[in-house]
Amino acid sequence: MADPSTALPPDPDRTGADGGSAPRVVIIGGGPGGYEAALTAARTGARVTLVEERGIGGAAVLTDVVPSKSLVATADVLDLVGASAGLGIRDAEDAGEPVAGSLTVDLARVNERLRGLARAQSEDIAASLAAAGVVVRPGRGRLEDAEHVAVLSEGGEAVEMLPADVVLLAVGARPRELPEGRPDGERILSWTQLYDLDELPSHLIVVGSGVTGAEFASAYRALGSEVTLVSSRDQVLPGGDEDAAAVLEEAFTRRGVTLCSRSRAASARRARIADGDGADGGDGSGEGVVVTLEDGREIRGSHVLMALGAVPATAGLGLEEAGVRLRPSGHIDTDRVSRTSVRGVYAAGDCTGVHPLASVAAMQGRIAMHHALGEAVGPLIHQQVSSAVFTSPEIAMVGLGARELVDGADGEVHVLPLATNPRAKMQGLTDGFVKLVVRPGSGTVMGGVVVAPRASELIHPITLAVAQRMTAEELASAFTVYPSLTGSIAEAARRPAGE
Repeated sequence: MADPSTALPPDPDRTGADGGSAPRVVIIGGGPGGYEAALTAARTGARVTLVEERGIGGAAVLTDVVPSKSLVATADVLDLVGASAGLGIRDAEDAGEPVAGSLTVDLARVNERLRGLARAQSEDIAASLAAAGVVVRPGRGRLEDAEHVAVLSEGGEAVEMLPADVVLLAVGARPRELPEGRPDGERILSWTQLYDLDELPSHLIVVGSGVTGAEFASAYRALGSEVTLVSSRDQVLPGGDEDAAAVLEEAFTRRGVTLCSRSRAASARRARIADGDGADGGDGSGEGVVVTLEDGREIRGSHVLMALGAVPATAGLGLEEAGVRLRPSGHIDTDRVSRTSVRGVYAAGDCTGVHPLASVAAMQGRIAMHHALGEAVGPLIHQQVSSAVFTSPEIAMVGLGARELVDGADGEVHVLPLATNPRAKMQGLTDGFVKLVVRPGSGTVMGGVVVAPRASELIHPITLAVAQRMTAEELASAFTVYPSLTGSIAEAARRPAGE
């Protein structure tokens, strides 16, 4: 669809069906795209109804971002303790033993905490919606036409018909499944099912080396599981920065993660595991899993995580019948202000396939409501979207990367290893770097990559530089604290290209 202008006029046909009263907004899906859109619309005076079948916050809060990043935070503590011996820290009870081996994980308690955090976040969002006057209807929503949304019962029957002046589709995505390895919630798992485990897997096989697979491989290795990561590509994090992927692979190998590159899984099944394999999950049952690769090799473990990406949850919503155009992948086709092919119907979040990020879903939802309700709005600018991979070390990126330069873009690359940073030396950090992509001549910062602990926090000044079209010189001239990891960002901006 064609890109809109950066400032768009109000839609005169969407100001309320009863002659100028508050417009009626119906939102299907209560994840970040849906609840942020609901709050935005309510603040402008619209009458907002949100239809959600699983719980406020959607998958991002209940089974994805909130619990997974909380798990990573637990793993980070163990990583920090594991590295403390190099800083001279010893076990107080035995001065000859490092602290690293003194901690174990009670996975049942960890997962109980994660589920509690997810519920608490969901309740907080629900309270915000209620305070804003948003009406929440439990159930599955279906688009009947551009002006009506049906609320379905568990049996699929329409129990309520909601009239709408504006509709937002924010239905998210679900885990992609391997036909010969469908999750059973016990041994063969999707990422939504990990939080029901009571025992730490003795050997977790992770199929898929994208963001989800890499994050869980990193976390479970830190928690104490043996981990095998199966990747169909040459490197982990395919499509990302190659230098960052190389650093992560080195860290994985050093920590004992087994990498199976250029290996595609054909099937996964439950099986009895021989005693010598040590892969019974710690429960003495002798049960485990066997992952068969396309070349015939078999990998045996206690559990397998199927991290094969996600598919949009757009089936059975009446979209095509209502005229909403879908791409061959099943994603909803939208423009940069979240409009679909049907007037008055918008879409946001993972169901659009724009960026599978909660922050992007929230921004899409806000942009959609501002546009639909007649406010001036700027479109989503993809080059300004920052993202992070919560592995150890973290990887964060924004804007143009070095890979795009290989594909023909014009730019200079400024790289500074993290090991030269004084704060990194104090903390015993060796893995990582700061990379800036700068436009030749003008010196404008076009993108950047940070590989470091808390890279998700460190990327923000680079994101501001990209969004505000700052030059490397301007970025370097801002004061940084000494010593600090942010000092490497300023130093990389001063560094000549290619060094």
